Amino acid sequence: MIDVLFISSKSPSASVVADTVPKLNAEGARVSFGGTVTASSLAELAGVEFAETHLLPRSNRRRAVKLPLGERVWLRSRSDSWLRARARAAHVLVALDDGAVYTVWQLAQRNRSAKAVFGFAPAIDAVRELNRRGGAPARRGGAFRPPASLVARELARAAQRLPASAARLLTARPIMRSSLGARLWRLPLRAPGVPARVRVATGRRVAEAMNWAGRHSGGAYALALAASKISDPAIKAELLNEAVTQEIGRGAAPKHIDQAVRALLARADELQAAEQYKDSAKALQRALALGFHRVIHIDRLSSPLAADPEAFAERFHGSRAMKTVMTPRGRIRSAAPPPSDRPLRLLVTTSSNDNFLRHILDRYRDHPGVEVRYLDVATQPSLRRISWADQRPIRERMGDCDEYAELVEDLMRPHLDWADTVFLDWCVGPAAMLTTIDPGDTRIVVRLHSYEVFTRWPQLVDFSRVDDLVFVGEHVRDLAGALVPQLRGPQAPRTHVLHNAAQLSEFAREKSPDARFNLGLIGVGQVVKDPLWAVEVLRLLREKDERYRLLLVGGDMDPKTSHATRKYRNRMENELAPLVEAGAVLRLGPTDDVPDKLTDIGFILSSSVRESAHLGLMEGAASGAVPVVRDWPFFAGREHSARTVYPDGWVVETPEAAARRVLEINATEESWLDSGKLASKHALSTWDWSVVSAGFDRLFLGEQR
Repeated sequence: MIDVLFISSKSPSASVVADTVPKLNAEGARVSFGGTVTASSLAELAGVEFAETHLLPRSNRRRAVKLPLGERVWLRSRSDSWLRARARAAHVLVALDDGAVYTVWQLAQRNRSAKAVFGFAPAIDAVRELNRRGGAPARRGGAFRPPASLVARELARAAQRLPASAARLLTARPIMRSSLGARLWRLPLRAPGVPARVRVATGRRVAEAMNWAGRHSGGAYALALAASKISDPAIKAELLNEAVTQEIGRGAAPKHIDQAVRALLARADELQAAEQYKDSAKALQRALALGFHRVIHIDRLSSPLAADPEAFAERFHGSRAMKTVMTPRGRIRSAAPPPSDRPLRLLVTTSSNDNFLRHILDRYRDHPGVEVRYLDVATQPSLRRISWADQRPIRERMGDCDEYAELVEDLMRPHLDWADTVFLDWCVGPAAMLTTIDPGDTRIVVRLHSYEVFTRWPQLVDFSRVDDLVFVGEHVRDLAGALVPQLRGPQAPRTHVLHNAAQLSEFAREKSPDARFNLGLIGVGQVVKDPLWAVEVLRLLREKDERYRLLLVGGDMDPKTSHATRKYRNRMENELAPLVEAGAVLRLGPTDDVPDKLTDIGFILSSSVRESAHLGLMEGAASGAVPVVRDWPFFAGREHSARTVYPDGWVVETPEAAARRVLEINATEESWLDSGKLASKHALSTWDWSVVSAGFDRLFLGEQR
């Protein structure tokens, strides 16, 4: 038997129905009728040989009033149990009028084996075709539900029709917290054929609901999923930017960072080609800000930049907009040699951070062959405003005339005209600003520590206008060279490796009686210091001897730095609390007298994941504390690493190896004292300012006069 279901949205012609149904019955069909008609209209069909007749709901729902007739019929009828049962069993679904077509289509999406037709004659043809094929096919079992693509489109359409208050009700916290609810609302984001406007609005609404329900990763995923189905570069970049920004905001490593950066770079390229430089610079700046965000590289214990610098940099350097910004512009004339008839005029400059300049300034202020001026751009309001404005140098280098270079020229030319040599500490915003203009014949020397490599700023410095680039370690020079093409080109600056200026002789003091069993860590205010690694070393040592303690010197991490920093600090506080209470950890806080604190420290640790040199470790070694240096993970295994900064015997790979080194050296007091003396001798002969200053003299003055 072939089951045929007629659907009607209005009263059909009784005479035509009376003529058609017997023909279908003669073909072996069983015909049922369902219609959104009146009872009197249904009574007119009483003489027709239907197997069943049924009145479908006719009441209107308020939110369906403005919909087309076909959708209104479906909304009224879709929950009718009689209709669902007959549609599930039907072999042929027949729409008798225009208003019934949408309902028949919806039913056919749920019963994919049924033949859906419009009109009486096609219904007869469909039944005859089934008979020619051997009769009615076996009925499909299973649930009567639409395919995912149809649900997706319907959800998207519904989300757009609903007012915001109703949509939030359907994406309420309990629903979005459930895996089923979250998956259901992702369907319209995946579905093909959904208009971009609908997909974007739905993606944002789902992301809002996910975040509200505490499923933050799901919120970012919803935005990225919507973006993956969008072809418009501007919308795609905007959605991915939102997704990554949400993840960064909660301190998480963004899962979609690569897609976001590439989308923003593509947008920057597109806008640059259209000569829309301001918007292109904005997109490029955003790509750099996201790609080099501190939450990804600085406030975590790993970094994709350090793991594979060439691959990390490739996506940026493939951008045409980025290539334009990084194109070397050179200088009109070379820097003049140091003067022979008067003192060298040395301008020492930085922005806020003069931590490593005190001894340099003191030396050359007292040097008869040098005249020194000091400029902190952060103290000059006019310079402070432009020295960190990264979009403006990007626009200027793209050819946009926003007068940025003229402003830098006006503010910096008096300093450049006075100076023979500019020594700029830290390769950050002021370096990008300064190299926007031609320095004339003034020599430009920039020092790059370690932190800067993990920021966007070296990508924005025109190194063809830098004569000398000073690094604090070979390993940092290697990493910078892999990341910045200008450092490998024909106009690259000369590079030098010079240790930080440190007066280490003042640290050589007699140790206290308890120092032998005290580990020390100087500087715990940044995630990069990873003090929990030192805590693990302490635990291993206390399993052998409970006399061991850990002394933490320095201020605590600032939870306002980033959410990632706050997460690490919270974890650290939880682990330190019982150790502090037991007296195993002493938190000494910040101090102006580090040499005094070091008299109580017998082993000095470097637990960091990266360093340029780790001055605190050098100070500890100079004091006679035995160094135990973690093989900094960001550089471990490379040609240059912690093992090339320090004697190889000082460096260990794991907390277990660190504990073994301490126990072996501390087997006797004599062994500990001898190791401390050797460490102090090495530190003073290698890193003390009395030794290092000669390298700075050669850098600034060349051959001694």
